[in-house]
Amino acid sequence: MVKIVGVRFKKAGKIYYFDPGDLELASGMHVIVETVRGIEHGQVVVGPKFVPEDDIVQPLKQVIRIATEADARQVEENRRKAERAFDIGLAKIASHGLPMKLVDVEYTFDNSKIIFYFTADGRVDFRELVRDLASVFRVRIELRQIGVRDEAKMLGGIGPCGRPLCCATFLGDFEPVSIKMAKEQNLSLNPTKISGICGRLMCCLKYEYCPKRAPGSVPHSELPEPGTEVMTEDGCGRVLSIDPATSSVTVQFSDGRTCSFPADSVEPVNGGCEGACEGSCGGACAGSSDDSCDGGTGGGNGAGGGCGGGCDGRAES
Repeated sequence: MVKIVGVRFKKAGKIYYFDPGDLELASGMHVIVETVRGIEHGQVVVGPKFVPEDDIVQPLKQVIRIATEADARQVEENRRKAERAFDIGLAKIASHGLPMKLVDVEYTFDNSKIIFYFTADGRVDFRELVRDLASVFRVRIELRQIGVRDEAKMLGGIGPCGRPLCCATFLGDFEPVSIKMAKEQNLSLNPTKISGICGRLMCCLKYEYCPKRAPGSVPHSELPEPGTEVMTEDGCGRVLSIDPATSSVTVQFSDGRTCSFPADSVEPVNGGCEGACEGSCGGACAGSSDDSCDGGTGGGNGAGGGCGGGCDGRAES
């Protein structure tokens, strides 16, 4: 078993794991660690815990020390310098006439590198721009092209639901989202309804998507379409809506009643409810008195009850 702590360098950023060594760390504390980008300042979001050695990507780097107030001031100073670098970067991009959009600028904690994040429709030859920026800042310059989802995560905003973007508040990683997830949940397939401000499918489509269904549940493709006429234990009616998550259908009867039934308990009716009533209800009620049909309808059980519920005026309770 290996003792680790989880450190995050940005809000809603990816969590990286480090060896706490002999330091007494707790969630919420700020630490200084060594990364592939150099020395960085981060926050402990996963307290010390032991995990199997096979679950860790080696080598596991060690936390250097607990951050001090001076380190916090350095982080704030780096933010102010990044704002000034952003303005300079915009001017240099315009002067070179490059088809790229600057999104964010970031200084590493030790000021050894400045990272410029940008978006572009295709590949951009920014070699001259890098040399120009390096002559201004006198440090290593890195230009990193990102996608539209990463842009939304960095900039933040308000989603179609009226809440702050999930990716900018709590999602550490982007997970694959497909149109199938919207279909399985019986959502509108209108792109404007299921796309986020980044123009891609909304991340929240995955929240209630369950690829591994419970035993006995009915696949979405086998559920009756809304508007289909089906036979239920209460009679013949029209499917009003379906719920793939619970494998149930809501049926509306001719008298205006609506009831929910398990999807495997209803059967589509060929020819509609009228044909079902003529072929099924008449046979069920043939040779029976009106009283028996009325009683069957009132109870809602048996052949007479099933037809009576779906046939207007055939039997009234």
